Amino acid sequence: MRIFFNTLTYFGDVVVSSGVLAHLIDRYPDARFTIACGEQPSVLFTEVPRLERLIPITKQPMRLHWWHVWWPAVTKRWDLVVDLKGSAAPYLLAAKRRLVFRPTRDTGGDRTLEWAHLMGLEQLPAPRIWTGARHEGAADRLLGDGRPLLALGPSANWAPKIWPGERFAELAVRLTAADGILPGARIVLLGTEADRELVSGLHENLPEDRMIDLFGKTDLLTAAAVLKRCDFFVGNDSGPHCLSIAAGIPGLGLMGPSRSLFGIDPPPAVAPWAPKAGLVYSTKSFDELTGGPDYDRHTVGNLMGFLSVDAAEEAAVALWRRCEGLDR
Repeated sequence: MRIFFNTLTYFGDVVVSSGVLAHLIDRYPDARFTIACGEQPSVLFTEVPRLERLIPITKQPMRLHWWHVWWPAVTKRWDLVVDLKGSAAPYLLAAKRRLVFRPTRDTGGDRTLEWAHLMGLEQLPAPRIWTGARHEGAADRLLGDGRPLLALGPSANWAPKIWPGERFAELAVRLTAADGILPGARIVLLGTEADRELVSGLHENLPEDRMIDLFGKTDLLTAAAVLKRCDFFVGNDSGPHCLSIAAGIPGLGLMGPSRSLFGIDPPPAVAPWAPKAGLVYSTKSFDELTGGPDYDRHTVGNLMGFLSVDAAEEAAVALWRRCEGLDR
């Protein structure tokens, strides 16, 4: 059996859509998969079981990137084509069955629920990221022995949504204090080497003897393996935040000038596919932060100053308490 799975371009969307792929892998244990998705997050699928081909999508003018996606596919016959983008291209493929996303009004705009209904499910399955032995081994070597572990994702792909580094440090110190939720925990920093310049005030305000600086030391799948070993995560709306959801650990996303991963705004208190995930928003809403007449996303300064350490700590403690009854 051959299945063609076409998902989205942006990192967070790809991670969330991995729950659909996990459902297909479990439902069709003999199927071979061809997967098309955005170039940057495509690495997340390199360890997928029974992967036949991975097609990274690099956007080009006039939608010419679709030629590179669909040309390898039109020469084959597919038992099932699943398209979460809602494009017309699946109808050009020879397939016994097609499941193509089409937005409806039945879910109030919750795309994750619409994906679930497309699969004939009541709820979207939890995201899943597949890692290999080399990623798991690397995570063990980087972390060494001992828990608890608090992971931080202090950077992001857009400077205005990066919470100030000194606030991350203050929150981490509070959460790992003797009266915090993770007393004496080591603090794991996740990001690229280039992120170091974006989070000034972080390293110098963390206890050096408990800091594990992994900036530039992990690829995406090793970062996913690292997060599976952590007890709690706090980060901006970023790749590590998405990976923490797939890792199944309690994870708090710090939100400001970006939309929620949960598909609708405001998001539900708890998404069935992310029972251990939580969000905390700045005192100014998304519309207030981005809706002004002078707003220009290319020149605007940092927009996360309206989120206090006190508010983030309160949300982190509440999430920790909420997850106490869940399997950690």
